[in-house]
Amino acid sequence: MNRFLTDPRFSGIVPFQSKVWLATPTMHGEEQKWVDDAIRTNWVSTVGANINEVEQQLAAFIGCKYAVALSAGTAALHLATKLAGEKLYGQARPNEGTLRGHRVFCSDCTFDASVNPVAYEDGEAVFIDTEYDSWNMSPEALEKAFELYPEVRLIVVAHLYGTPAKMQEIKAIAEKHGALIIEDAAESLGAKYKLNGQGVETGALGDYNCISFNGNKIITGSAGGMFLTDSLEDANKVRKWSTQSREDAPWYQHEEVGYNYRMSNIIAGVVRGQTPYLDAHIAQKRAVWERYAEGLKDLPVQMNPWDPDKCIPNFWLSCMIIDEAAMAPMVRGERDYLYQTEPGKSSPQEILDALAAFNAEGRPIWKPMHMQPIYRTNAFVTAEGNGRGETNAYISGKIVDVGADIFRRGLCLPSDNKMTPAEQDVVIDIIHRCFQ
Repeated sequence: MNRFLTDPRFSGIVPFQSKVWLATPTMHGEEQKWVDDAIRTNWVSTVGANINEVEQQLAAFIGCKYAVALSAGTAALHLATKLAGEKLYGQARPNEGTLRGHRVFCSDCTFDASVNPVAYEDGEAVFIDTEYDSWNMSPEALEKAFELYPEVRLIVVAHLYGTPAKMQEIKAIAEKHGALIIEDAAESLGAKYKLNGQGVETGALGDYNCISFNGNKIITGSAGGMFLTDSLEDANKVRKWSTQSREDAPWYQHEEVGYNYRMSNIIAGVVRGQTPYLDAHIAQKRAVWERYAEGLKDLPVQMNPWDPDKCIPNFWLSCMIIDEAAMAPMVRGERDYLYQTEPGKSSPQEILDALAAFNAEGRPIWKPMHMQPIYRTNAFVTAEGNGRGETNAYISGKIVDVGADIFRRGLCLPSDNKMTPAEQDVVIDIIHRCFQ
């Protein structure tokens, strides 16, 4: 039997009969209508009315001129990265990526889909540390990175858990150094950021912008993503690349490397049925975040932060970080972990294990990219400069590594928009008892 079920601290709590999930798709019925329409009309491939409609809907909602529907958010990020590399450094040979021999500044605390396209295009990611205010890329660390690598001309910025990064500062730094920005808005569709006094949707804040319709996103197609731009030339290039780069000829002719990245009309049907409910999903997610903030305010924890004067998140995932003084001992290996229970303290893994014991799903915060085995030899820059090899056996001091600290002390809470207040109250109760 799971030890939490017999732990006196959790006496009286009964496991949920139905699992309380981190985040799941929320269907409304209209999705079936448009999927059936695609099947009935036999438009089931990568062309059709659903694709055309969702491109128009999302471009209008986000406030950009053009949208290209693709098979995944990762596909959108890859083609945005390829396009940026070509704009900066010219067309690559078929056996080379457009970023070969070049570094790219990337958000450190994110999912690897944000940064892997740099590797796809033969570039080298330089990871920029996180800042506590938003859990996103630190503008101070980004400026320091340009001091170390002044030749860099491309920045990849992700908005973590639906909270926008400090784009006013980041865009100013990019402009100062002549750099382009790829905006990874995969997690933040519907979030708004105040840029030059005007509220702007995420997905319209970079030179090349990407969103995702993955199964657990704020709206979903079960899969899918989208490239967003104000440039017709860029939209046409991405559209071409995503359909195997076919040339205008009566036979299959190719002058560039292409990809099978176009969205299917069936997936687009699901997205088309979801889009009317985006605002409702955001309101539900916000209510979840606010109930956690209220229910946990007496504990030594903080919710994932946002600045109401600068932005409105989409509250995709509700997260929390434990105060340093309330952290019980915890260590993580590559695939396993150990922690110790202490009265009045807890740790992310203890809370996650307790939630799992009662049939609720949480997750660790994204493990920073500079800590990932595949990228451990890549450069990492903090607000103080080089973030690698900074310990000293003879001089006392502390390494600045905000992303690693948030990963160590933070966790993602059950954030499904179908979770009832009563279910959330039980989750909050479980978290309280972990600190007893």
